[in-house]
Amino acid sequence: MKKNLLLTMTFALVAFQMAVAQNVVRYDLYVRDTVVNFSGKQKKAIAVNGQIPMPTLTFTEGDIAEIHVHNELKVGTSLHWHGLHLPNKEDGVPYMTQMPIAPKTSHIYRFPITQHGTHWYHSHSGLQEQIGMYGMMILKKKKDDVTFRKGIDDLLQIPVILSEWTDYNPMNVTRMLHNASDWFAIKKGSTQSYSEAIKAGHFKTKFNNEWKRMLAMDVSDIYYNKFLINGKSEPQVVTPLENLDKSTFKAGDKIRLRIANGGASSYFWLTYAAGKITVVANDGNDVVPVEVDRLIIGTSETYDVVVTIPEDGKAFEFLATPEDRSGSASLFLGHGTKQLAEKLPSLKYFEGMKMMNGMMDMNGNMNDMGMQMSLQKMDMNAVMYPELSKKAAMKMEGMKMDDHKMPEMKMDHKNMNHKDMDDMPMNDTKMDTMKMDGMKMAEKDMNKKMDMSSDSHKSHGDQSTSKKGMVTLNYGMLQSPTVTTLPEGAPLREIRFELTGNMNRYVWSMDNKVLSESDKILIKKGENVRITLYNNSMMRHPMHLHGHDFRVLNGKGAYAPLKNVIDIMPMETDTIEFHGNADGDWFFHCHILYHMMSGMNRVFSYENSQPNELVPDKEWAYKKLQKESNMLYLSAENDFATNGNDGKIALENARWSLGTEWRLGYNNKDGYETETHLGRYIGKNQWFMPFIGFDWRHRKLDVGETETNVFGQSSNKDSRAVFSVGANYTLPWLVTAQAEVYQDGKFRMQLFREDIAITPRVRMAFMVNTDKEYMGGLKYILTKNSALSTHYDSDMGWGLGINLNY
Repeated sequence: MKKNLLLTMTFALVAFQMAVAQNVVRYDLYVRDTVVNFSGKQKKAIAVNGQIPMPTLTFTEGDIAEIHVHNELKVGTSLHWHGLHLPNKEDGVPYMTQMPIAPKTSHIYRFPITQHGTHWYHSHSGLQEQIGMYGMMILKKKKDDVTFRKGIDDLLQIPVILSEWTDYNPMNVTRMLHNASDWFAIKKGSTQSYSEAIKAGHFKTKFNNEWKRMLAMDVSDIYYNKFLINGKSEPQVVTPLENLDKSTFKAGDKIRLRIANGGASSYFWLTYAAGKITVVANDGNDVVPVEVDRLIIGTSETYDVVVTIPEDGKAFEFLATPEDRSGSASLFLGHGTKQLAEKLPSLKYFEGMKMMNGMMDMNGNMNDMGMQMSLQKMDMNAVMYPELSKKAAMKMEGMKMDDHKMPEMKMDHKNMNHKDMDDMPMNDTKMDTMKMDGMKMAEKDMNKKMDMSSDSHKSHGDQSTSKKGMVTLNYGMLQSPTVTTLPEGAPLREIRFELTGNMNRYVWSMDNKVLSESDKILIKKGENVRITLYNNSMMRHPMHLHGHDFRVLNGKGAYAPLKNVIDIMPMETDTIEFHGNADGDWFFHCHILYHMMSGMNRVFSYENSQPNELVPDKEWAYKKLQKESNMLYLSAENDFATNGNDGKIALENARWSLGTEWRLGYNNKDGYETETHLGRYIGKNQWFMPFIGFDWRHRKLDVGETETNVFGQSSNKDSRAVFSVGANYTLPWLVTAQAEVYQDGKFRMQLFREDIAITPRVRMAFMVNTDKEYMGGLKYILTKNSALSTHYDSDMGWGLGINLNY
């Protein structure tokens, strides 16, 4: 008995000593409303411990992180630890791994630090990330770690977090996106109106673009007032993470920049005035060093790069330029005369539009050529980059993509039967190699047909080579310094997602379903999961998996790089894989905040997981999560004109639309008319919307006056209150065709279009129907909510006025 007691006490003592030996690193984070001024205007934001970005949190692998979050906001909040491997209940996703941290309460996140690298953290509540809730996390290696790299891990280190700022309320931003407002394009100078097309010699390009029912070409949805590095918009001279004196920078010094893209939606091109950039890590994982001239960092990605100070007495600019090139942010390394990096010129949007015209068919589908493109190796946007030579920019003008399909990947079926394929373990490099052989063959064929420059593939397979031999990073260059293969013999689960979207209504989805239309995806512990992602949209999507690193199958076999975000360009197909070794529910989503909030996300759920006491009612919580990415958005417009009052109001989400429009005269002769429709959008492109409606109108007719429609049916505009069934369909040139049958047997067909971009600010509209009614109008956009207008209405005549919209 005494012996057992002694053993118990001994084990307890050892356990206590082990617990005490672990270093607990505590941070207290106070989340408060604040006011900032980045653009000359005071705007509301959220600060943590009084600062934007949030404090940089530093840990060493093996520490225990204990983070106390004190919510002093009037709404709930949360914090997600991006890229970290941790217990599911610590992941920080409201309504999935925890409930929101309620106002005036505190919450403790506690988890072990089991990895190293550059990471970041941010709010996962609503749109709080956009207005200040983002910050760096630096996880250091132990110096005795076998992976410690001398000359890299012991360099001076500078944390760099990129972001952007908009003076608009983020909820207003997302509402404007859903309502197809063109204000952001006006602010950025990217409207691509007909007058601009004619001036650029691209009238046919513009007409063909709209004939295929596409909106103007763009690479970024939002106009930002400022772009920030470490929360500052002005160029800054920085010091290392260790707060050493500035004089430590001297010629020959190598500096490690730990870079995180904490922007809500922006991609950034990174260039350095002193020359080459050496990439040494990505998404917190080491990679074999690779030297490039520039790289693009996707939303939520992290890169560790090493740069060199070449001369004393000079400060060299490290420049971050958003993908749409509407601004920049920079920092300077070294001291003395400032040496500026070359600015990236404005994009050639009409060249991009012409390229997209050739890729898209009349049904809104991408052509087959994209199915074998992958890993950022072929940047289809390169045709818009003025800094690249014409050859290197892929001569795609006038090409018919149907005639240039990519060759299919060929497998050696002679030496491999179907059973071999089924039984092949996930970590077998043959599958990876065969996949990449097919990609390389496709890429070679594509380059030949696009007349690429002869030196465009000399450096690591990169196609973006300028006249100076510029080398741009792509995922095919990344290689892990250690083996990353998954466990042999584990069951294989294969999943395929098509990334889909509708720019006209700003609905982003996977397999044409938003989160509210999908169930959780069940996976089993111990199985290997392989995911193939095909981007069938015209926008990039940085897809992020919570709580896991995945292998990117890029031809490096057993040394495939590990990431937690993969940027998938338009028309690309990429394959990732991970081992299912966790518990609970994990988010998988596009990290462009406004895409995620519009439905482009899924939830992976491990079967037979332990209950999460932080989410007592999982079914109810999941419905709340689904609702958050399929919100209703209100739009309203009213034209106060000399000949009457016209207006409309609508409430819409991803599928449903409830709208009313009206025309009110100023006298009894003109009368009034209103139409209300409740409809559901159908199809991937949502060109078809059946609806039910109600038509209510009154217009005083003269004695003996009658009106008939083109079918000979008499009008009863003097007193009309009828229900209807009908449908809208979007025709080429973005004209809406509407057919409607009323309960009294009358039938009407109507053609109309609004917001035809004549110039960047002048817009045209028209309507004609079988009731012999017609309308034509122009408006000049003054601000995001107002315009001067004039129109002619067949019932009410000419009118001038002011148009207000919300």
